[in-house]
Amino acid sequence: MASTGLSQPIQMRLHNNNNKCTADFPATVRPGLCRRGGRVSLRASSASGNQTAEPDLSVTVNGLKMPNPFVIGSGPPGTNYTVMKRAFDEGWGAVIAKTVSLDAAKVVNVTPRYAKLRAAGSNSSTRGQIIGWQNIELISDRPLETMLKEFKQLKDEYPDRILIASVMEEYNKAAWEELIYRVEETGIDAIEVNFSCPHGMPERKMGAAVGQDCELLEEVCGWVNAVATVPVWAKMTPNITDITRPAKVSLNAGCEGVAAINTIMSVMGINLDTLRPEPCVEGYSTPGGYSAKAVHPIALAKVMSIAKMMRSEFGDDKEHSLSGIGGVETGGDAAEFILLGADTVQVCTGVMMHGYGLVKKLSSELRDFMKKHNFSSIQEFKGASLPYFTTHMDLVKRQQEAIRERKAIKKGLLSDKDWTGDGFVQETESMVSN
Repeated sequence: MASTGLSQPIQMRLHNNNNKCTADFPATVRPGLCRRGGRVSLRASSASGNQTAEPDLSVTVNGLKMPNPFVIGSGPPGTNYTVMKRAFDEGWGAVIAKTVSLDAAKVVNVTPRYAKLRAAGSNSSTRGQIIGWQNIELISDRPLETMLKEFKQLKDEYPDRILIASVMEEYNKAAWEELIYRVEETGIDAIEVNFSCPHGMPERKMGAAVGQDCELLEEVCGWVNAVATVPVWAKMTPNITDITRPAKVSLNAGCEGVAAINTIMSVMGINLDTLRPEPCVEGYSTPGGYSAKAVHPIALAKVMSIAKMMRSEFGDDKEHSLSGIGGVETGGDAAEFILLGADTVQVCTGVMMHGYGLVKKLSSELRDFMKKHNFSSIQEFKGASLPYFTTHMDLVKRQQEAIRERKAIKKGLLSDKDWTGDGFVQETESMVSN
């Protein structure tokens, strides 16, 4: 694992009404270590440095220190050394490589494998903004040995940057154990287990086929965590009734974190001229994974549900982490995930549409949001919006009470005995109707 740095400044804050004085004392602090399932895990926290005008975007999650919470999501943006190097050079907080398995020869992709959904243009001659993106792409079709060599090269060149291996394998304990051992040999910092690919791989009892079956999921998580020595994140499928169930199973089975969501099973559309589905491969297609802006509200709901479950079941222990995924193209999109309890935010389709330089825009816009609300660190607003989600019955109760209070205000004074000399004008106005 990458070094987490055991020496850090302690900041003492003294409050006097609205005045704040700060004093920094250098000290050696050993982070809270938690040994879980045979490996060491550090608690998730946001790095706190000296008070500066610029908000601090750095985060430390499961012992992984990142300059910002923006993570390249597993997929084409992490498919080889060249593009992952580009991601690090552009400033991404971490990179999750495209999912690997032991036998890449079984993975055969087709072309075309993407399709877009656009919003209606302003007139019949314009094409609107891309709001949806579908793919029928499989996991990495490159030999595992090639990917492992490139993982090692990246860690040699960027020893302080976070590289996460995404893995998937068939329902075979020995195969899972071998895959975990081999990716860890390269020096990667963490593992994300792909339990959520919605197309192609489930035909081999992989991906979503495991993530949708909590018994299988618990078993495979057990295999992985029994041999893994780095933090493990389980990537959740949204194609399930209650996403909190597999998330809870994964965490109870030893995973340090969960990531949500992977793509949503979809049919992008039918070409009304040819009557064939899109993306069209030799006149045929297959349902695939839907992403981009249109899935963002769905992803927010799933992340909110997982975050509330984590707080309910595991408390505020900070040992477990949550990575939000889905339709992130702006700093505001990312802020929403963090406000709902995410520690990091992954971007995949956004990079495919806007390029690796997107991280600069995301960072700038997130800082602007933090300045607006006087947040100095990510930790200060993580989960801040969670308490405002409740049941529909409670909403009805709250609104009825608010209506009663407004009616009481409109009534003004209830009796002549309530008049006072000091507030006479205001009391008169309280009973005026126009």
